[in-house]
Amino acid sequence: MKYFEINYLSGGEKNVTIITSPHKIDALKQFQNMALGVLVSIEEINEPLSFKFQKLQAAFQNSSLKRRVPLEPYIAALRQLGVMLDAGISINQCFDEVVSTTDDKRTKKVLLQISQKIEAGESIGAAFEDFSFELGSVSAAIIKLGEQTGTLSEEVTKLANILDEIHQNRKKLKKALRYPAIVFSVMIIAFIAVIQMVVPQFKEMFEEFDSELPYPTRLLLGLQEFVSQNGVYIILGVIILVALHSFLYQAKGKYKYYFDKYILKVYLAGKITKLSMLGRYIFVFDKLTNSGVPIIKALSIAENIVENEYLKERFSTIKGAIEEGRSLTEGFKNSGQFENMVIQMIKAGESSGSLNKMLAKIDKYYGEKYSDLVDNISTYIEPIMIAALASFLALLALGIFLPMWSMAEVMDK
Repeated sequence: MKYFEINYLSGGEKNVTIITSPHKIDALKQFQNMALGVLVSIEEINEPLSFKFQKLQAAFQNSSLKRRVPLEPYIAALRQLGVMLDAGISINQCFDEVVSTTDDKRTKKVLLQISQKIEAGESIGAAFEDFSFELGSVSAAIIKLGEQTGTLSEEVTKLANILDEIHQNRKKLKKALRYPAIVFSVMIIAFIAVIQMVVPQFKEMFEEFDSELPYPTRLLLGLQEFVSQNGVYIILGVIILVALHSFLYQAKGKYKYYFDKYILKVYLAGKITKLSMLGRYIFVFDKLTNSGVPIIKALSIAENIVENEYLKERFSTIKGAIEEGRSLTEGFKNSGQFENMVIQMIKAGESSGSLNKMLAKIDKYYGEKYSDLVDNISTYIEPIMIAALASFLALLALGIFLPMWSMAEVMDK
């Protein structure tokens, strides 16, 4: 698109307007249709700063909207919507009330736009589908199903329960990690404080010591000097690395895929991530198929709710197997992510026509494993914390007291 500056006369005064157009002739036609005045001159120009600012503003507004809504206020809004629909209140009144009582700005904005689309004559299923990114593909599928089957209030409540289960699992993990995170943070702060405040007090005394200092002391003094000279650069480096990681990870390219693949091999973090994603996949797949969503669509939605890109790619082989006419059991087996016991349960459910019953059992199995792991996370991390604390104290004790003992021996002699 090109930009044309047009000078024209209107009421005896000279005015300027800018028109965007692919070519000059079209720009002239646009000006004539606008009937602003008498044309004086037309000239192609570079993109004006005001236009660039408008584009940036629009991009910022889109990016602020194109973010997933926080689950907690969204779940609360869905529960309120389900109760009001069950009471027989009209859908427009329901949305007006839900929008007015929602405090979270992002959730309120999305629900308001859905309400406006419904008032304009669009179906509630289609309106939710327009915000599949912000609300998740599970929301659109279940709302559409409820609209088609005439059980909208029930399906809205079911959707709230599904999202609440996912939200509670996330909260449980955050709560379990809080204690180890605090302990590690305190250890790092204490180490820096000792290096910067305690070690310098002994530095001059150690330097006056004629004989060679022990290795722990030299290491401690070297750390103190390194932190003192490069502390600012270390902090800046950490900030840049975190920002770069965040940017590349959110870009969802190869970096995210390989990072997600690597994290599955990390002690404890990999096990937690895998159990969480497997459990979520089975849970959503079970609820959707139980609600009557076609199996391929249910697999696709369950796959999209998985946040780990590597596991998402492995789960896509399950949907691919069904599309190619193979069995669900074969798809689960080819994914390479499920235990043999789970595959046998899927096979038994598929052959006996009781797939949902088996999926519910598998969901319970993964839920119990995940809860057990998260509830005992401190037990798994404690050896690492004890080893780190012991190493820190040993370095400090040896680094300070070894030369002091040597000095005492020299003085005694």
